[in-house]
Order: sequence, then C-alpha cells, then structure tokens
Amino acid sequence: MPIMDRPMSDEAICARITRKHARTFTAASRFLPAEKRRAAFAVYAFCRVADDYVDEAANGQSDATVNLDRHRASFHAALKGHTSTPLFRELMWTMKRFEVPAAPFDALIQMLEQDLTPLQYDTWAELERYCGGVASTVGEMCAYVFGMPAAPHAQMEALRCARTLGVALQMTNILRDVGEDAGRGRCYLPGEELAQFSMQREEILRGTVSHQDERWRAFMQFQIARSRELYRMAEPGVRMLDRDAQCCATICATGYAGILGAIERRGYDSLGGRAHVSMTRKAAVMFSAWRNTRFAPTGRAGMVHRPPGEQPLRTGG
Repeated sequence: MPIMDRPMSDEAICARITRKHARTFTAASRFLPAEKRRAAFAVYAFCRVADDYVDEAANGQSDATVNLDRHRASFHAALKGHTSTPLFRELMWTMKRFEVPAAPFDALIQMLEQDLTPLQYDTWAELERYCGGVASTVGEMCAYVFGMPAAPHAQMEALRCARTLGVALQMTNILRDVGEDAGRGRCYLPGEELAQFSMQREEILRGTVSHQDERWRAFMQFQIARSRELYRMAEPGVRMLDRDAQCCATICATGYAGILGAIERRGYDSLGGRAHVSMTRKAAVMFSAWRNTRFAPTGRAGMVHRPPGEQPLRTGG
C-alpha cells in the first residue's frame, strides 16, 4: 500500500488535532516522554472536539446540544468497552495507562452545555465556578497524565494547584478575547466588578467602551493582577509533578501568563483584537523552562505513575 494511502493511527489522529489547534502546547509537549505526550494529545483532542461543537453552534453551523450529547454517549460507551473511533480508543488507553478518572470529562461537557446559553456572571465566585468547569477539569486530567506524588495529601495539593492553574488559564483567555466574545453576544466579565469601575456589561457588548477609557484600564489592571496571583498560587503544583513533565507544564503556564503582559503592552486593548506573545518571547520561555527544570534540584520521592516493572526513583531524603 502506498504510504499516503495508509490509514492514520489513533495516536496520529489525536496528534494532528492538537498540532492544528494548539501550537504552543504542541511545542511544549516535545519535552514530555513519548507515552505522556501521546496521552496529553488524546486528552486535548477530546476537549478540543467538545469545544468545537460549542463554537460551531455559535456560528450557526450545527446543533451543539445534539453533538455534545453524542460526545458524552460515545465517552460512556467507550468506558464500557464499546468504541470504534480513534479518539475514544486513544482516550481509553490514556485513562487506563495513567489512571485518569472519568469525572472531569463529564464535568467539562456539562459546563460546555451551560455555555450554549450565554450566561451573565454577576460575581467573581460565579465566574470562577465557570472557569473551574471548562478549564480546571482539563488541568486535573493533565495532572494525572503528567504524574503526581504518591502520598494522598500531596496528590490532593497537586490537584488543587492544577485546578487553580486551569482558572488562571481560562481567565487569561477571557481577558484576551473580550472584544471577540462581545461580537458573539457574550461577556464573561463579572457584572459587580464592572460596576465597581463604573461600567456596565451592556457597554462592553455594544462596543462603546474604549481601551483608552481610564475606567477600562483600571478594571483590566485589577483583573490582570488577580490572574497573576492565580498563576502564583498554582506554581507549587508544577514542582510536584513528575520531573519529566515539569518543563512542559512550566512552558504552558509561563507562556500563557505572558499573554497578560502582551495585553498590557497593547494598552489594555483586548476590545479591538487579541494580544499575542511574540515568537522571541515564546522561545525565551521554552529555554528558561528547559534550563530551570533540567538543572533545578528535585525533592520528590515516589511517583504515582511508572512504566510497568520500573522501581520508584527516590531522591532527596
């Protein structure tokens, strides 16, 4: 059979989805061992497909409710051993190999269903709950794949940090995409916090607020400061991951946090377009993460996930 006519493997299909939609994550994943990279791509593909259903519905291209129901049904059928699709075969391999629970996958779909009907979040607590559903769930999935401490209390702390990082990443998305979201009739920013800076949600949706408006600049400074604090709170969790996954996790966290600086450099203009991190800055982040994780001392002992037959490596006390 000619090479071009050969069917793609399950692994290759998930990798293709990831490479198409997540270039930074794809680059960061090169620092992962092969099995963890394969599993991370499967997790990403599952989440990406579900998220695309919501985006397609927003553009009037499909019925996301039907598609998300089908996605959930396929997931649960796969859990029972009934699947013939590459994505779910890969996902089942991932969940078995790295002992990833089903709960965060279900929680993600549930929150995406909620996102089909644009909600208005009045308080930070409400928005934080939404971020937890769509992003902390993904952080939890990745924490299992990347590997955590064996001790239950330490694993709980690693998961807490992973969830916090998920909220930080999602808030970065929200702050970056204010203008794009408003064009779709969505404004995720908390109404009470907008009011604290003498603004209303309707001004964002109508596009009557300028990034040069002092109210907007002060509001964004407040939001960016809180998001940076979330990244800081999540940082200890990265150091609790398996050593071979810390570089990838650091690149993802630091790279995304860099978007906040890009928003500042644009004069807080996330109303008129997206802020982007330059390739030079991305390269600097990758090099710094590689250097710091390669040469930093490790203080962890006993890993949850190891290749079959391999003894736990104990270091540092």
